[in-house]
Amino acid sequence: MNATVVDCSALAAVVFEEDWAGEVVPKLKGRRLIAPALLPFELAQVCSTKMRRQPTQSAILLDQFVAALGELGLDLEPVGFDELPALAEQHGLSCYDAAYLWLALAHQAPLVTFDRRLAAAYREAVKEIE
Repeated sequence: MNATVVDCSALAAVVFEEDWAGEVVPKLKGRRLIAPALLPFELAQVCSTKMRRQPTQSAILLDQFVAALGELGLDLEPVGFDELPALAEQHGLSCYDAAYLWLALAHQAPLVTFDRRLAAAYREAVKEIE
């Protein structure tokens, strides 16, 4: 099964049923989803922020988050920590975002993200390889 790297912005759209989730779902179906180990922490932060902004929806949001952790079948992969600072610097990213880029490059896998800066860095890095 072909791998796809998915970042928190894309996964959160699906998990929390955002209007734009429809753009992501076809890119993820039938794929082996991989992400760095930091993804659950980022997703938990999204959940927490949404709960604070929508207190009447807290129970639903928490249920969506917990269900996603159990149902997604996401493979959390190790990253090359020694390479992250240079990769982040080269592409103007945080080391957190560089972890997704590193995985996509290491696995020669597409990267699904709504983060414009990360998407641009991915396109630039792929061009450099070709």
